[in-house]
Amino acid sequence: MAARDRVRLTETYTQGEVRTMTTTVEYIRYRIALDDQQAFEDAYARAADSLAASPECIGYELARCEEEKERYILRIRWTSVKDHLEGFRKGEHFPAFFGAIRPYVTAIEEMQHYLVTGVVGTGKGAGQR
Repeated sequence: MAARDRVRLTETYTQGEVRTMTTTVEYIRYRIALDDQQAFEDAYARAADSLAASPECIGYELARCEEEKERYILRIRWTSVKDHLEGFRKGEHFPAFFGAIRPYVTAIEEMQHYLVTGVVGTGKGAGQR
């Protein structure tokens, strides 16, 4: 991976430990009807087991919009786009992942990979929780 594809992120994993990670972040934006949201979140809770077991996945989070309650964003950090598309999607963990979320594929409004810029950091409130 080229040096331009990596950025030193100051995310703390254990006391004082800082890791260099890839800058590939996948965002998947969904619109889910209010009466289907619990089933959607349950499906992603099951799918999360596959993400957690995947060596290509660095981390993930599913967030629901506070202003527009039908909108969700899934954020997945991958070791690289290639690892995501050729490793995870062709690997042993993808069938269970896709099986869990398959009913919601038609609710996807956007699914793209993004490169994190050098503008990263933590705010003052990070240490208050």
